[in-house]
Amino acid sequence: MEKTLVIIKPGAIQRGLIGEVIKRFEQKGLQLCGMKMIQLNEEILMAHYAHLVEKPFFGRIKTAMTATPVVVCCFKGMNAVHLVHKMAGATNGREAQQGTIRGDFSMSIQENIIHTSDTIKTAQDELARFFKEDEIFDYKQSNLDFLYASDEI
Repeated sequence: MEKTLVIIKPGAIQRGLIGEVIKRFEQKGLQLCGMKMIQLNEEILMAHYAHLVEKPFFGRIKTAMTATPVVVCCFKGMNAVHLVHKMAGATNGREAQQGTIRGDFSMSIQENIIHTSDTIKTAQDELARFFKEDEIFDYKQSNLDFLYASDEI
């Protein structure tokens, strides 16, 4: 089973959407394996958004992502990386499909509710950036037999 990262961004924190975001993933059948609230700083933002540091809008990203603490989550499930990324919807909330998290709650490309890992490698790197090993838990999900067929798990 794959593990992936979700960051609930400051805009979602301010709007009281933490529970709604987590609820969507849990209702789908993904297992919450780690969660904490942290305040992002320049060091972690430079590492996390290394691919955007030279872009003219990077200052705006830093301002937005440090406006409040964020909630970082680790979710686990079959094809979790792809599934979570798909459930998030298009980066631009105005273009995201209704029914996705961004499609239902975002009107912006910047204030787009959540960050999700886009590949298995990225998920591994991002989880290591935001969580210590002992902050991600493996435990038996009691409803596993009702989420997957016996030959899927």
